Amino acid sequence: MIEYFAHETAVIDTDCSIGKDTKIWHFSHIMSNCVIGEQCNIGQNVVVSPEVVLGKNVKVQNNVSIYTGVICEDDVFLGPSMVFTNVINPRSAIKRKNEYQQTLVKKGASIGANATIICGNTIGEYALIGAGTVVTKEVLPFALVVGNPSKQIGWVSEYGHRLVFNKSGIAICKESNEKYQLKNNTIIKL
Repeated sequence: MIEYFAHETAVIDTDCSIGKDTKIWHFSHIMSNCVIGEQCNIGQNVVVSPEVVLGKNVKVQNNVSIYTGVICEDDVFLGPSMVFTNVINPRSAIKRKNEYQQTLVKKGASIGANATIICGNTIGEYALIGAGTVVTKEVLPFALVVGNPSKQIGWVSEYGHRLVFNKSGIAICKESNEKYQLKNNTIIKL
């Protein structure tokens, strides 16, 4: 019994695992052997390539390309028209499927519209990647990164608000009132 919704124009290949209460919208292609968790939302014109893994409650906005080698943990947000790569030096005439690199997006991270994530990197928990950013290296948990190439410009809370630290290295999220400590370039939720 199918426990997810797929729009009639969506193409879903065989051997996919799609979780309960997931929604797949117009003109999206879910390719074979991928795993999509429960309560995900796959926007229109999205491609999910073979062997991609999406955790629970992943939100994929319109026109996103998720290529083989990508793993997104729970509660990840992928903004409109962002894209992942999976080969460092692609060439049309040279087959490099055996060179696909893994990209890991950790729990709660958000990637803004039109960002590009170069393969082989990890985006840390609750990191926030600004719109149009080109990620070329690892992103720390709770980091706020922008630009091309990406540059860290601050830290954010689990709610995505910029953290401002006092002299003791403590910051409070303005929405949740949760406290965070910055110690040795690492965020610790108190």
